Amino acid sequence: MTLFFMMGFITVLNDILIPYLKIVFQLDYAQINLVNTAYFGAYFVMSIPSGWLIHRMGYKRVMLVGFTVAAAGCLLFYPAAGARSYEFFLVALFILASGITMLQVAGNPYVAVLGKPETASARLTLTQAFNSLATVAGPYIGTRLVLASLPPIPAAVKGAQGYDKLSPEVAAEFNRVSASIDLSSLQMLYIGLAVVLLVITLVVAVLKLPAIKAPSLGGRQSAWSFAHLRWGALAIFAYVGAEVAIGSHIINYLGLDRVMGLAEKDAGNWVLFYWGGAMVGRFIGSIVLSRVYPPMVLTFNAIGAAFLVLLTLSLGGPFSAYSIVAVGLMNSLMFATIFTLAVKDLGDATDEASGILCTAIVGGAVVPYGFGKLIDQAGFEWAFVLPLLCYAYIAWYGLRGHRHGAA
Repeated sequence: MTLFFMMGFITVLNDILIPYLKIVFQLDYAQINLVNTAYFGAYFVMSIPSGWLIHRMGYKRVMLVGFTVAAAGCLLFYPAAGARSYEFFLVALFILASGITMLQVAGNPYVAVLGKPETASARLTLTQAFNSLATVAGPYIGTRLVLASLPPIPAAVKGAQGYDKLSPEVAAEFNRVSASIDLSSLQMLYIGLAVVLLVITLVVAVLKLPAIKAPSLGGRQSAWSFAHLRWGALAIFAYVGAEVAIGSHIINYLGLDRVMGLAEKDAGNWVLFYWGGAMVGRFIGSIVLSRVYPPMVLTFNAIGAAFLVLLTLSLGGPFSAYSIVAVGLMNSLMFATIFTLAVKDLGDATDEASGILCTAIVGGAVVPYGFGKLIDQAGFEWAFVLPLLCYAYIAWYGLRGHRHGAA
């Protein structure tokens, strides 16, 4: 649970970094989504190697390596801020995310096989609830330490789809504002995270964790041979992509005059409600999933999320803000349910399957980048069609794709 808390806290800070670095480096929406590309791209690069390491080193040792690598990535934020280099920030994020990837690949299957298969979804949802607790704490702390240090931003910039479209006068004023931003608060935040991660590493090193092995299928099979695993990987891709695309742009979306016109530090508080909904849903879901058929719950939540996105597209004003924030509640049970359905009955292919599923978290890099490109080209309304399609696919997975032998 400590592991999942730290993963959630660090991951959700990207929602604070995106509006902050967008202003510091004067980036358009596609460019700033390279934050998500660097962070979630690490899942694509590192997940399968992490599964290979677990098979040879065991869960505990891979967790220790993951905490240490994540701490190193946090420490790199200090020189990146000192150099005021966006590229350096992206490298630091990739290293940080590589450590988080190792923790994800080790942690998810470990929790799934730690008890009865029938309650695996409920068990993983409970640990995900502590992940969500961190995603509430992260925006609260990040908003007060980072976004609160931002100077007033020219209104013309908030609604701009690209800085090249600004008038020379507004561009000159914005250059002055961005150059005046102090990055020391960002440095201190990530130094503090590095210290916490290293302390946890020392604690985990002396703990005696149960040695868990998944039951053998009587001859090792490739996880790729299971259709429900392949469809599940695509569902993880869609879920993470939709969740991150929405969460990463709530602050900018609520800053639009046609929505709520909020300043960054005020809009940052709304991120609390988005991730807070996920937290509440997961604590409740850990009970619900032990009593209700998990695929039915997944289908219900996916349809609910799609409906809320449709409301956002059609309502406008404060009501669109309420509906898009409420998507967080619908997201709450998706990851744990998809993951446990996808690895069900895989036996000694479970470690490989975990690596494949965590590779699919790269959806958090791909979908938000496409979301940002759509904002730049056509505005937020068209961009929201992308997560809508993601939730439609997840609903299909809950209805049919999770079944063994699903075509």
